[in-house]
Amino acid sequence: MKTMKNKLKYSYVGTLVFILLLFLICTPNTHSLEISGIEAQAFYRGEYTRGNDFLNELSAIGTLGLGEILTFKGGLSVGRTIVDTEISTLLSTIYTPFSTIPLGFSVSYIYNGLPEYETHAHSVIPMVSFNGRIAGVSLGVNFRFTEFFGDTAQIESFLTFYGYANFVNTEVLTIGVGAGNFRDFQSKNLGAFSLDFNASIKIFDNWTLMNQVEWMQSGADGLTTTLYGIAFRTGVKYSW
Repeated sequence: MKTMKNKLKYSYVGTLVFILLLFLICTPNTHSLEISGIEAQAFYRGEYTRGNDFLNELSAIGTLGLGEILTFKGGLSVGRTIVDTEISTLLSTIYTPFSTIPLGFSVSYIYNGLPEYETHAHSVIPMVSFNGRIAGVSLGVNFRFTEFFGDTAQIESFLTFYGYANFVNTEVLTIGVGAGNFRDFQSKNLGAFSLDFNASIKIFDNWTLMNQVEWMQSGADGLTTTLYGIAFRTGVKYSW
């Protein structure tokens, strides 16, 4: 019990130190920070898996950009199966220090809750990302603390990754593929990853329609994988 509490304390301290260092790095550039862009996104997601049959999910994400340096993101997602409810939240800060290199450093907090089962998972994810126009990759570590029925939190840490490639990327149309164990409201274990196909089209000056088909895999041990489920997500983004 004492060892578990110490690990939890050290993990939180390490996360706070990382956030403090990120803030100190950003501080010399804060004089040029002005609101450079705001985005609001809303999605419907339908998911069918072997574990919970069909899941309906509604989510909303807001993004605030300050200059070309800092981006803040927050969101809420509520999903419902026949028997249970899933509530997820997202908070993220992204720092992009270079004007000519699409390299970013971020810290994200994700909460996943199952109220009917009194299960609460808290993930703190520091990450480094290269977000190019044609391709990109993100790597990080998820420090996850999960509580079941009020018991002492179970602590995990595992690699978080996501990569993408765009076949078409214009001001109007973007088509591409991606793979990884990380998305806006969830960071899965290393062996549970997804392959997704994405398409977005700008329908008006400020409105963009976005669609995604996702194949979810599990059990990537011994060089084997199992199709766990499939999902379709559709939504709109408004930018100003």
